[in-house]
Amino acid sequence: MVKNLSLPDLTKAEFNILRIIWKSGKLSVREVHDQVTATRAWAYSTTKTMMDRMVRKHLLEREKFHGVFLYRPLISRPTGFTRIVQFFADHVLELDYGEVVALFSRSEALKPEEIRELEKLLADETEDRHDTS
Repeated sequence: MVKNLSLPDLTKAEFNILRIIWKSGKLSVREVHDQVTATRAWAYSTTKTMMDRMVRKHLLEREKFHGVFLYRPLISRPTGFTRIVQFFADHVLELDYGEVVALFSRSEALKPEEIRELEKLLADETEDRHDTS
């Protein structure tokens, strides 16, 4: 995974696409589209457009394999979850980041190493906020 210098702001649609690809590692637009239509009434072209935009935003990488483009994530699951945790901690639950991360560990939504990465990303982000204040 490529480490972005700043944490990405993901739309719900981008997060949903990443969530699908994180599970498999590499997928074609067709494979993502078949899964995304379970929750969204998108045309195939919408899924392709979203994924191509995500390539331009450095969220996904596209490579050609036997004539088919495969997409893989350029950000880790914890990186993708970081902004969501910050939003929920600050605006919804009004809790400390650590308490929200603890909710993830109890739900087993993230693996232990992913939880450690999430904690580090949140700590780094908190430190960066205090340095610029």
